[in-house]
Amino acid sequence: MSLIIRGVEIQDTFAEAFTMRVARLVITARSERWARAAADKLTGFATSVIGCKCEAGVERWLTPEETPDGRTGVSILFFVMGKDDMPKRLIERVGQTVLTCPTTACYDGLPAAPDRVGVGSALRFFGDGFQASKVIGGQRFWRVPVMEGEFLVQEQFGVLKGVGGGNFLILARSADAALEAAEAAVDAIEPLTDVVLPFPGGVVRSGSKVGSRRIKTMIASTNDAFCPTLRAITDTALPDGVNSVLELVINGTDAPAIARAMHAGIGAACRDGVVAISAGNYGGKLGPHQFHLRKIMGEGGA
Repeated sequence: MSLIIRGVEIQDTFAEAFTMRVARLVITARSERWARAAADKLTGFATSVIGCKCEAGVERWLTPEETPDGRTGVSILFFVMGKDDMPKRLIERVGQTVLTCPTTACYDGLPAAPDRVGVGSALRFFGDGFQASKVIGGQRFWRVPVMEGEFLVQEQFGVLKGVGGGNFLILARSADAALEAAEAAVDAIEPLTDVVLPFPGGVVRSGSKVGSRRIKTMIASTNDAFCPTLRAITDTALPDGVNSVLELVINGTDAPAIARAMHAGIGAACRDGVVAISAGNYGGKLGPHQFHLRKIMGEGGA
């Protein structure tokens, strides 16, 4: 039985996603300008583990009442494939993009997580022996001297099992229609907590498939089944009238969070100029998490 929302077909398929490890960083600063500067750099070049080794995005902005030090802040979700990858990537990113940014401090946003990795415990050595520590509420913080004053960073950060790669594809009649629908979907998802959209502006134009037809060493290549310009020379998955496809990829702290985000985003994307909503999967062989589009839309993301 078909499912049509405002004239848009919800295809009978599923998004296939993967178990990842996730940390939540809370960055504060004297003003939003500097919290945003640190967040922009930390989440830069963090779209896909295929090439970036990590995936990250801004979860939400925090008021002074929500932060540990009463300043403006931002919450960032940070994803890697394995627990052992987390400390290296966090130390690199926090050390190069938060420690260096004027007025910032960096705190753990998952204090209840049983698995913990050292971050401030490594970055403290930048203090060259002049660093100092203090234990507050059972957690150790490091004060690292810098030319501006001090950089405050928590010693350990919590890590949980999360989910990466939830997705849906917007199949539209034109590039303008696809982009307008994708922007509406991003606007619907961004207010939600526990999820991030790691790609530029939350949107992917270069969806990929596993491997390559011609170069065996490539782990991913263009998803030719959804490329409109290849319709005549490949096994296309595009219905008639589709001339542009955009994808949203969603990472979350758990599967229900991704389902809620997909429900909100797909609902917003069902608009004039969109023919269908589909999803990227690998036949259920690579990822343990499956998000069936019709179930999500028919059951309100439950």
